[in-house]
Amino acid sequence: MFKVGLIGAGFMGGMHVNCYKALSDKVEIAAIADVREDAAKALAEGTGAVVYTSADELLRHPDLDFVDICLPTYLHAEFTIKAMESGLNVFVEKPLCRTSEEAAKIVETQKKTGKIAQVGQVIRFWDEYVWLKEVTESGKYGKIKTATFKRFSSYPDWAAENWLHCFEKSGGMALDLHVHDIDFARYLMGEPKEVRASGLNDASGLSEYITTTYLYDGAIATCEGTWNYPKEFGLTMAYVVEFEKATAVFNSGTGKFCVYPKDGGVENVVLDKSFEGDSDIGGNISSLGGYYNELEYFTRRLADPTLSDIASLSEGARSVELALEGYLKV
Repeated sequence: MFKVGLIGAGFMGGMHVNCYKALSDKVEIAAIADVREDAAKALAEGTGAVVYTSADELLRHPDLDFVDICLPTYLHAEFTIKAMESGLNVFVEKPLCRTSEEAAKIVETQKKTGKIAQVGQVIRFWDEYVWLKEVTESGKYGKIKTATFKRFSSYPDWAAENWLHCFEKSGGMALDLHVHDIDFARYLMGEPKEVRASGLNDASGLSEYITTTYLYDGAIATCEGTWNYPKEFGLTMAYVVEFEKATAVFNSGTGKFCVYPKDGGVENVVLDKSFEGDSDIGGNISSLGGYYNELEYFTRRLADPTLSDIASLSEGARSVELALEGYLKV
């Protein structure tokens, strides 16, 4: 049984607590910290967790095996580094941090301390995207020719003090939402030869819509994202990937998930998911599936450090760099 200290009792902290409840045979929520004591107490209800009003206090909690950092992005680096230097393993939400300089410090600290750590690039664990990664690596449909990833969201108004819409704190849509597809495109297709980007900024100069294109030898990947849609829109994530022998399509909004073989017909894809569950804590998504998968995998890595580091800190660092590179081209 691993004991976790959760830092940050906002939307994502709530998602993670619900996942840990589903992982109660493996994880005990030992402590929860948030500067908003009421929020921490509400999240801790029924868990037996000790409540703290500062992350530094939680890091001194006895017998923790790891910390889960669900703080605003601009605080990720400080407490990821502090946690590893305190001898704790770390799960840190995406994006890894706010700047490339912070990313380099985090990666160096992990090398120095040798702690097990994972960044919450959840799409690497999302069932429909895991399937895409597996069929790509198997070569079943041949090589990828074109890949288009889309992530469209209603305006996120649930963040405390509206920190998501302050570029200095969040990196804006590019680093908070768009980074999911940026990360997965590179995970799927490798390092791009060239990065191009275009987009639209709001009155404050913050990018609310971005299209990023990655050029490869003989292939192109395009990532399109916005979080400026009406509240009722929710979240839609989708991809269309053209292979040499077939085209794979997924759209969470319509429920479409199928393959169109090049020689005709359509094959619906049905997955045997290891976990299905929902959360009603707000935000633009309720499905716990991918979040459960990534946290369950992290606990397996704690038990067996020889397992593949699917979402390493160095991978998270590179995704931060690419997201910021695209943003600066807009």
